[in-house]
Amino acid sequence: MSGRYKAYGEYKESGVEWVGSMPSHWTIEPLFSNCDAPIEKNSDGREKNVLSLSYGNIIPRDVDDNFGLLPESFNTYQLVYPQNIILRLTDLQNDKRSLRVGFSKQQGIITSAYLKLVFTKKMSSPFMYRLLHSYDTTKVFYGMGGGLRQSMKFEDFRRLPLLIPSFAEQTQIAAFLDHETAKIDTLIGKQQQLIELLKEKRQAVISHAVTKGLDPDVPMKDSGVDWLGSIPRNWGCVSISRMFTRIKRTGHIDRELLSVYRDYGVIPKSSRDDNNNKPSEDLSPYQLVEINNLVVNKMKAWQGSIAISGCEGIVSPAYFVYSPKIIFNDLALPKYIHYLLRNSIYITQYLSRSKGIRVNQWDLDPDEFKSIDVLLPTKEEQTQIAAFLDHETAKIDKLIDLQLQQIELLKERRTALISAAVTGKIDVRDWQVPVTQTESDEVMA
Repeated sequence: MSGRYKAYGEYKESGVEWVGSMPSHWTIEPLFSNCDAPIEKNSDGREKNVLSLSYGNIIPRDVDDNFGLLPESFNTYQLVYPQNIILRLTDLQNDKRSLRVGFSKQQGIITSAYLKLVFTKKMSSPFMYRLLHSYDTTKVFYGMGGGLRQSMKFEDFRRLPLLIPSFAEQTQIAAFLDHETAKIDTLIGKQQQLIELLKEKRQAVISHAVTKGLDPDVPMKDSGVDWLGSIPRNWGCVSISRMFTRIKRTGHIDRELLSVYRDYGVIPKSSRDDNNNKPSEDLSPYQLVEINNLVVNKMKAWQGSIAISGCEGIVSPAYFVYSPKIIFNDLALPKYIHYLLRNSIYITQYLSRSKGIRVNQWDLDPDEFKSIDVLLPTKEEQTQIAAFLDHETAKIDKLIDLQLQQIELLKERRTALISAAVTGKIDVRDWQVPVTQTESDEVMA
């Protein structure tokens, strides 16, 4: 930051542990002296725009998508207006990853479990949002209440110290951050688009290899299956029911908890979740999974959550678990079947064989699933295809990882920039919106 932005001329100690020094003309005031936390219930049900706090953003909630997870009535929800700041101060001990501060840009209703702050007119709400967001990303809230409380109310942190520049300076800082973070967000969006293109390429490479083979000159034949089309002449088809048997072995609660993910296959749940504790519910119905078992998330198979397991553990009782039959070893290579059943052509079939239980919620029919045909080259060719795909997908995955690293660096820069501006580590009083738009290079510099 010091290379691009100047510091203030004079500083003083703030007396706030997580802030350190601050500009000498800024003041410290408690939260309660600058805002209220009114609760205005939607008692007559007149407001229909249901909002949620998602990744630090206040967005409309799709009520149809979440049917069954919503209250019978929204009359207990609180009204939210533009410029309101929303905080989710629940589950503070277990969830230390979520962004807990949002800024409302529209009118609607949100759960009364969240805290709504309305700042006085002498305060810039956009600045106060940025300041509280900075407190959030530096994990200030988690140290409050002695670390013993799962949630907090307004009374629990009403004395939270706020850094107060002049109103004009607050407005300037908020405008600066709106502009600069928008540039960073644009770059993040471009990186995410590239990742999606790489994932599409990955799927295309897999789909072609497992359905057409590696030899472009091989003679083809009609597979006899409409959705498969033509296949290499020496390939065969065998139904999933001939290759696998559905099993359900329970009671192994001492095993590691697994899950099946679209992008990763079957892996320990702890590797994708900071909360390494097992669920508090009874684990005795959880199903044992062994190496080379086929694991299917029946609710998300249509998204690609299906895989041959490379590890042992237990999975949710809502999953399907299949063990390979004796014939499997004679006809198939697990790695090839793993690629085959996770490719986009097959994933489309899982959706067509699922029953909609509500909007965008599908339940794979086990009888329909076991009737799906498995394409089988010779085992030698399966070995070649699996080796080819291991090599090609590794190259694509490396490119994806590079983009993800860039995104993390951009997010870190965004967080650092916000913190530096709202705590007075940089002086942006003379900042003006640039006339030229050569800003992407500047952000990455």
